[in-house]
Amino acid sequence: MASCAVVNDVSVLSEDVATLSAEDVAQLLSIPTSRVAQLVRDGQLLSFRRDKDVVVPADFFDGEEIVKGLSGTIILLRDGGYTDVEILRWLYEHDESLPGTPVEQLKAGRHREVKRRAQAMAF
Repeated sequence: MASCAVVNDVSVLSEDVATLSAEDVAQLLSIPTSRVAQLVRDGQLLSFRRDKDVVVPADFFDGEEIVKGLSGTIILLRDGGYTDVEILRWLYEHDESLPGTPVEQLKAGRHREVKRRAQAMAF
């Protein structure tokens, strides 16, 4: 079964990937910090540990909102048996069938295309 907790593999993403602390995410979304952990458990966000801190990729946000289509993609892949580590890696891997990475395409508003790719992988 897929993991739904904080990813503990600090090497899951490159150090070049900008991140926000759970506290920064809470402030950005105007929610309590405890709600950030709930968003991760619910598949709205993914988090991982970097230098002992729990962080969320900054690419998961568009202004003060979670990028449209991200949560649906996470849930789809979790339901398909992917772990959070695998999902994080996939979101940041260049995809030959997309112009760039899935996370870049989500931010560009191409969430339907990303979800199609995720669905093809998951089932």
